[in-house]
Amino acid sequence: MKALLIGINAKYIHPNLAIRLLKKNTTYDTDIKEFTIKDDISNIVDYINNSNYDVIAFSCYIWNIEIIKNILNKMNHNKVIVLGGPEVSYNAYDYIDNNICDYVIKNEGEEAFHLLLSYLDNKYELDKIPNLYYKHGFTYDKLVDLSKIKMAYDLLDDLHNKVVYLETSRGCPYKCGYCMASLDNKIRFFDVEEIKKQIIYLQSKGARVFKFLDRTFNANKKFIDLIDFIIENHKENESYQFEITGDLLKPEYIDYINKKAPKNLIRFEIGIQSTNIEANLAVGRIQNNKLLFSNIIKIQDANIIDLHLDLIAGLPKEDYSSFMKTFNDCVSLRPKELQLGFLKLLHGTRLYNEATLYGYIWDKNAPYEIVSNDYLSEKDIENIHYAEDSFESYYNSYLMRNTMMIVLDNEKNPFLFFNELGKKDFKHKTLEHLFKTIDDFVKVKSYYKEFHKSIIIDYLNHYNLKPKAWWDEALNSKDKNKVIRVLFEKGLLNDTLDNLYKYSMVIPLLDTYIIAIYKANEKKIIEIKKG
Repeated sequence: MKALLIGINAKYIHPNLAIRLLKKNTTYDTDIKEFTIKDDISNIVDYINNSNYDVIAFSCYIWNIEIIKNILNKMNHNKVIVLGGPEVSYNAYDYIDNNICDYVIKNEGEEAFHLLLSYLDNKYELDKIPNLYYKHGFTYDKLVDLSKIKMAYDLLDDLHNKVVYLETSRGCPYKCGYCMASLDNKIRFFDVEEIKKQIIYLQSKGARVFKFLDRTFNANKKFIDLIDFIIENHKENESYQFEITGDLLKPEYIDYINKKAPKNLIRFEIGIQSTNIEANLAVGRIQNNKLLFSNIIKIQDANIIDLHLDLIAGLPKEDYSSFMKTFNDCVSLRPKELQLGFLKLLHGTRLYNEATLYGYIWDKNAPYEIVSNDYLSEKDIENIHYAEDSFESYYNSYLMRNTMMIVLDNEKNPFLFFNELGKKDFKHKTLEHLFKTIDDFVKVKSYYKEFHKSIIIDYLNHYNLKPKAWWDEALNSKDKNKVIRVLFEKGLLNDTLDNLYKYSMVIPLLDTYIIAIYKANEKKIIEIKKG
């Protein structure tokens, strides 16, 4: 009995931990093969069809399920096909009844996969295998005893420039109606001392970016113990990323990390989702916005912990004006990064089962994003997408962070600003077009003069070689050199005239000259008052 475990990863840098756990926890001859969603499907199909495995198993997620369906439709079905993972755990018969696969393993598979291979090898009874869907039914649910699982981090190789995924727990204590983690409310923990050993081992193999898969990392009572271990044992240029419930994070923990950790070693991802209490309660979220925002401000003020915030558009009972308020509430924090996402109706979740209560219409193909509901029209969703597109390009990109602060300081309704900006033709263009588009957009604003100077400086700082100019204030070569000579003779520029003529740009802005000098391994941006 020989099996092949296939991972179709979002990117090359994201190795699949799940298939390694299955390999580690079976005694059968099992190989791993990883592809990415960018790989040619025909090559994947050829690889499978030409292999000599008895069993082919796929690890299924929201980002790869459509590709896996395509592969399954094209490959030869002369092998046993097994699907597993969150994307098939709650709609298994969509695959089994349509002869797309033979078996589906629900949720955790370390025990089930090994026993399924034993059954196929005529050494075990089918109905004794936990978490298994088959042609004529389902066996029974069983949570894996984490103390009996063999960890699989030693099966990770070539870890330079890759993200390493770690688990300290499974399950989630919360019941958010849109989240699959809510379906496993019994939270269980791995041995923290063993996790520490694995971190040291992974460091020795070149791992530098660690992302913890725990849905609520600070639910672990040993949260600060593990954080302290990371701080004491970290290597240069490492990053450790955790999903945190922000309003339950103890302020003294924030103070401790701010005091002991180097900048950006620790990254917290906090799901705000909505500041509308009624919308949160509708999906089973109890969130103290005041405490949450206080903790976020505490984190940001120290600027030690890297911070990522999330919102979800489309929760029940949150209409367009409410979501606008949610967005503006969060932007008022001046977050380093704020991801504006859209609700996805995931199989098995409470919100999926209650979709008709709220009038949800959604795309029936992954990632199952909503089109509308009783509170948001299709046009509302489109308008939120406009805001999301421009916010991502202009704010989260960090291309012009100083300039974005000027915008937020002057706009009473940032959501409307990004919504209108998002309707402009700024995407898939050159960088200078991106900058010029927003500059043209702001020309009618009262703060344009301050904005215009700032965005030019942000643009110039982005380059190490002399960039293409997009602004109207252009000087011909003769006038540029004349300005340089005058400033040089006043002792305001420190270099030879020949170098200044050759390597500099001059932008006259009202009472100011912006001088940008680009030489090999040297860049200077200087503001000099006229007169």
